[in-house]
Amino acid sequence: MNYWLVKSEPEAYSWTTFVKDGGTAWTGVRNFQARIYLRAMRSGDLVCFYHSVTDKQVVGLAKVAKEAYPDATAKEGDWSCVDLAPVKPLVKPVPLDTIKADKVLAEIPLVRQSRLSVSPLTKEQFARLLTLGGTKL
Repeated sequence: MNYWLVKSEPEAYSWTTFVKDGGTAWTGVRNFQARIYLRAMRSGDLVCFYHSVTDKQVVGLAKVAKEAYPDATAKEGDWSCVDLAPVKPLVKPVPLDTIKADKVLAEIPLVRQSRLSVSPLTKEQFARLLTLGGTKL
């Protein structure tokens, strides 16, 4: 099992919309490092859903429903996407300030490489986010 964090601007695609849709193809990723991460995702891997730009907080838990396949939204280049499905919202969202202040989370890619829309988490980091969010699997 691997653990991931994906980012989305709530105005573009929010957790609420994701849940209403029942899942989505995570398309539009155009960063080479993020593409590597997308291609490393496996069915059943757990994913933290982060609202970027305005809310700046982890708001929900998702899972990989389908492994990497060609991104149909790419007009050129070799880009991939995965299908994600919602699992549950966090009981309490975990804000970026809390993440930055936490010893376990201070070094996650969200903090160090803030432009990445897809990034890995260690099992410990994932568990810490759930704890801070008052959420159990």
